[in-house]
Amino acid sequence: MMALPKAMRLKGHRTFDYIHKNSVKYYGKLMTFKIAKSNPKILISHKNINSLNNFKIAIAISKKVSKKAVVRNKIRRVLQDYLLKNFNQEDNHKPYWLLVNLKSSESCNDVIKLLEEFQHLIFKSGLLHD
Repeated sequence: MMALPKAMRLKGHRTFDYIHKNSVKYYGKLMTFKIAKSNPKILISHKNINSLNNFKIAIAISKKVSKKAVVRNKIRRVLQDYLLKNFNQEDNHKPYWLLVNLKSSESCNDVIKLLEEFQHLIFKSGLLHD
């Protein structure tokens, strides 16, 4: 499995504050999506100048899902891997930031259910197309 390229990852508390305040939310049983228009000014301090306005993602998994970091990281890698396999390069130029929050649930151990809901919310939000 591959991790997201650094150009696609979100980081920094100002970035997450911005997303929480300015996002459109999509709710599922297992996760929520928060999608905000990108704000490149926030990321200038991270010195990734050539891809400031591109599509970026962060996947947050609470300790309520699993106390073990190994389990949380495995779930994160599964979702990232799905996204990268279904991601077209032209989608990278969509100026949106996506924050995926996994809810605490027993179903988080069911990879198939997780991926089905992830796919459903990705298409529902319009970030990727069939």
